[in-house]
Formats: sequence, C-alpha cells, structure tokens
Amino acid sequence: MRQRVTIGLMVVAVAAGMYAFSKWERESSFRPLFSGLSPEDAALMVQKLKETGVVYRLSANGGTIAVPEEKVAELRLEMAGAGLPKSGRVGFELFDKSNFGITEFAEHVNYRRALEGELERSVMSVAEIEQARVHISLPQESVFLEGRQPAKASVMVKIRNGASLPESAIPAMTNLVASAVEGLAPENVSVLDMRGNLLNRPKRSGGAADESSSAGLDYRRKVEQDVAAKLDSTLEPLLGAGRFRTAVSAECDMNSGEQSEETFDPTHSVMVSSQKTEDMSTPAHVAAGVPGTASNLPDTTPKPTASGGSTSRKTESINYQTSRTIKRTVLPQGAIRRLSVSVLIDQDVHWEGGTKRVVVPPSPERLKVIHDLVATAAGLNTQRGDQLTVESLAFESTLNLDPPVSAPSSSVPKKLTPLEQIKSDPKITIGLAGLFVLVLGGGILAISKMKGSKGRSTTVRTSDALPPGTDAASRDLPASEQARVAQSVSVTHTLAPARVEVLTTQVRATAQRNSEACAGVLRGWLREERA
Repeated sequence: MRQRVTIGLMVVAVAAGMYAFSKWERESSFRPLFSGLSPEDAALMVQKLKETGVVYRLSANGGTIAVPEEKVAELRLEMAGAGLPKSGRVGFELFDKSNFGITEFAEHVNYRRALEGELERSVMSVAEIEQARVHISLPQESVFLEGRQPAKASVMVKIRNGASLPESAIPAMTNLVASAVEGLAPENVSVLDMRGNLLNRPKRSGGAADESSSAGLDYRRKVEQDVAAKLDSTLEPLLGAGRFRTAVSAECDMNSGEQSEETFDPTHSVMVSSQKTEDMSTPAHVAAGVPGTASNLPDTTPKPTASGGSTSRKTESINYQTSRTIKRTVLPQGAIRRLSVSVLIDQDVHWEGGTKRVVVPPSPERLKVIHDLVATAAGLNTQRGDQLTVESLAFESTLNLDPPVSAPSSSVPKKLTPLEQIKSDPKITIGLAGLFVLVLGGGILAISKMKGSKGRSTTVRTSDALPPGTDAASRDLPASEQARVAQSVSVTHTLAPARVEVLTTQVRATAQRNSEACAGVLRGWLREERA
C-alpha cells in the first residue's frame, strides 16, 4: 500500500509539473500589444480581439493588453487601421482629408486640436513623463487695446512611477510650448502634475526687477544650503547626528559689469619724444628809386656794413610722460560678499546617584578644534568680513532625558544571575566543566557495571530449576552441610540483582573452603541435565 501511494503521488506531481510548465511556456510567449491604455480604448481593443478570435491577456489594472508574440506586428497594423486607440490626441494629420464645406470656426477649432496633439506628443517624448495633456488659448486680436487677449497655455503631465523631473525640465517645457504657439510668452504657460501641484513659478507683476530679485533669493538660498550641507557632513561623524545645529547666512552680489581702473606713478617718468629746431636768417637787398634800367643795376659804391644783419634761433622740445597702469575687471554675478556661520553644539549629561542630572559642556580645546574645522570647511575669509560663532548649550531634548532605569547604586550591590556569575568568573566555568566530565565518566562506568552484573545474574538464575546434587561425595557430607551449600546456591535468584556480586563472592569463598561438596553438587546437576 505504501508503494502504491508513493507511485500515485509521484504521478500527480509529474502531471502538475507538466501542466505548470506548459502554462508557463504558453504565457511567456505573450508580448504587450499596447500599454497605458484608457478603459475606453482597452474595451474597444478587447472587443476587436474577440471578434478576430485572438487569445489575449489583460494586466491587473487593465491598461496593458498582451497577445502572442508572433501576432504583435499584425495586430498593431489592424488596430491602427481601425483607428485604435482613439483617446490619443491627433496631430496635423487631421488636415490630411480636405473638407470643402467646413466653416471658419470649425477650421479654427481643428487647428487648435492639431496643435495641442502635436505638443502632447512632444512633451510625452520626455523619458520621465508617461502622459500629457495640453490646452491652448489662442490670442484674440482686436482694434481696441482693451479687447486684445494674449495667448495662454496649460500643460498637465503624469510622471512615471519612481521617476522625477530634473530642475531644467520645467523651463524647457514652458519654452517648448511658448515657441510653438504664436504670440505665447513663457510666463503665460502653466505646468502642473496629476496631483494638482504647480511645477513652474508664475511671473510676478513687478516685471524684470521682481524676477531678478527672485532669482537672487534663489541663488542665495542655494549657496546657504550648499555650505550648510557641507558643514553637516563634516561635523556629523565627530559630534553625532542631532547633537549640533548649523546656520549659514550669505550676502551675494548680484550686480555684474566691467570695472576700469587707471593708476599714475609720479616717481617714474619716461621721455616720450625729443625735437630740436635751428633757424638762421639774413636781410635781403630791396630795390628802390625810379623804375627803369638804372635803378635795377647794382650799386657799385661801397657802403658800410650794418651790424646784426643776420639772425640765428635754436629750439629743443622734449616730452616726458609718467608711468600709468590701466586695469579692466569683469565683475561676475553672484559673488559672495560676506559669509556668516554659526554652530551650536549640544552638551553631555552625566547622572550622579542615579537621579541627579549634571550637564557637562565640551572643553575649550574641543571647541577650538571644531572652530578651526568649520572655518576650513566653509572657506571663511576674514579679509572680506566673514564671521564664525561656535557655542555650546544644552538642547531641550538633552535636558528632558529620563534617568536610567537600572542605575547602579553604591550601597546595594547588583545581584547577578547564576548564568552571569558563571560568565563573569572563568574559574567557575572550568570547575563546572570538570564536574560535568566526572559525572559523565561515573555514569558510563555505572552503566557498564550494571550490564555486567545482569549477565552474571542470568547465569545464576538458570540454575534455579536444578535439584540438589545426589553425588556420592555429597552424600558423604553431613546433612546440615549439604543443606547449607544448596541454600547458599539456590537463594541467589531470590535476591535483588544489586546483591548478586556480593553473593557470588560468598559462594566463591564457600567453594574454596569446602570444594568437594561444591564439586559434588555441580556434578549431580550436570548428570541430571544430561538425563
């Protein structure tokens, strides 16, 4: 029966294994046809698959339809030909078919639908976005300024599970939508998630000044957070988590531009140019008298020479210039003008007598080490006015600590359990181990002796049925002696096994003392046993 039950169970197990393997092999061949479907599209696709007789599988939420792998491509083409899925927004393929009877309003609506569908496809191409919805309000033109309305847009996105949008994705998304719609500014685009959280910051009414101020505050906050995070990671291994607090205040210069500086040094001058000029002149003869030939002839009569008739002039010009230095500096935006850091350290608590709280501040040497460590990690510069303050105060959580439950008392010693005493004193452990070995050896020896005594008592009991000896030698003995020997032998089986060894010793002593009588008794027993 046991073999039949075993064979039956093995047959059932083999059949179940073959069924599970065939089912797993059949299910592993299914591949997703479409995923992320809405309930309406999933219902239409399931109805279409039932009409064609194709085996399909639905996921837990019904958003994914799986079909056999060899039919995925064919079924996708069939579903596309049937216009499935329908919930996806159409793009500019909406205008592939011309409709001559369409009105201007309907054409305007179709253009907006097509533009929204194209933008949805572009937004969904981002890896972290699973679904997207885009709504556009086109600008309204009017001859009156009060009647003009700017273009607006709203984008709703669904982020994939376990994913998060990077910081640069939101501005990129708003600029993408604004660039695709005529007359749409990036500040008029609102981006939110499926939970209703606004992802982009709306523009304030103050204009460029408020926007610059907001950007400056964000930059300052980021600088302070970076410095505080660096200090926390530096002090946590030294002081422990929750035993200190850090605060950072940064003053940033958000102005940017170019600065020129020209410096003259009067102690150093250099000759730039030197020019020398020399002029010489002599008075010329001037014609005078009556016009004619006689007046133009040279005068041959000697005349006295006038002194100073010729002039000479020399000039020299030397130009000197003092040395100068011209420096042009480009001022970056966001430079740190001043940095202030404060560190608050918790104090330690000691308990005296189990109930008295004693607060112990850190030593000055420890505060000096922490001060130098923080100054180096934060990159403080005393020349620009940076400040650092390190103080030690007891935190509220430290002051509210409860005294230890099992506080040691000086008058009453703590009672240890036997196991703790054994662990605390190695001599007790060694003694107990030796005692255990002795007890174990004595038990084994006692068991072996009991087994040997049982074997001997069995031999004695076999002689229970033997009658007293009738040998001739035993007949020669007195009746009282024969009775005493027989009684000493026969009484053995009536006693407890624990007395067998003692009785055996007594029988051995009797045999040594009266060996002939004992031998006669044994011969009589053997003779009767053979008969």
